[in-house]
Amino acid sequence: QVQLVESGGGLVQPGGSLRLSCAASGLTFSSYAMSWYRQAPGKEREVVAGISAGGNAGYVDSVKGRFTISRDNAKNVMYLQMSSLKPEDTAVYYCRAVRPYTDDNYWGQGIQVTVSL
Repeated sequence: QVQLVESGGGLVQPGGSLRLSCAASGLTFSSYAMSWYRQAPGKEREVVAGISAGGNAGYVDSVKGRFTISRDNAKNVMYLQMSSLKPEDTAVYYCRAVRPYTDDNYWGQGIQVTVSL
């Protein structure tokens, strides 16, 4: 049974930092492209950052220079280091695993990040 479990969310002041983790189990983690999505109230879910099985990373323009995605294949964990957080970063953050060239894809349950005074 595949499980993706996010952790590290919470309340932070503008300009602060948080690190999200996504712990994966039940799959061959190193074979999957991983990504972070977020969904703010009243908005559609959007991709924030992704990292390929080989470690190539990409970001949505709104977080470039502030967020860093990484993965540790030995620990089956993906991270999202978020810095210089803004109120508009407030959302539920989800991790996703996709095996390239297959229909295999999985979502975590989501974790709340709130940026506010």
